[in-house]
Amino acid sequence: QLEYVESGGGLVQPGGSLTLSCTTAGFALNNYAIGWFRQAPGKEREGVSCISSSHGSTYYTDSVKGRFTISRDNAKKTVYLQMNSLTPEDTAVYYCAAGKTGPNIQTMCKMTAGLGPQVGAWGKGTLVTVSS
Repeated sequence: QLEYVESGGGLVQPGGSLTLSCTTAGFALNNYAIGWFRQAPGKEREGVSCISSSHGSTYYTDSVKGRFTISRDNAKKTVYLQMNSLTPEDTAVYYCAAGKTGPNIQTMCKMTAGLGPQVGAWGKGTLVTVSS
């Protein structure tokens, strides 16, 4: 069964940190680029950060550069998102998904945000709330 199970969200004060985890099942994660996406209330889903299958390329949306770090452990079929210096603007439901093939990792990330995962469907996500 193809699935993504996101975890690690919660309520955190501005300036705090969280680490999100996404465990995948039903497909060979090592063959795919994968990323983290988020959707805030009333907004479209956006690509936050993506990583290539070979770990060689990463993409971060401008608003998280220098604060978030994506990593993957293919043996554990898990992808992580370390989030530091969180702000209220980071409040959203966070999802992970294997990516649509594109010419580069940035394109893959944006395409997947708009078109959905290349394998399976969006999971339930994990809610991150940044508030004092």
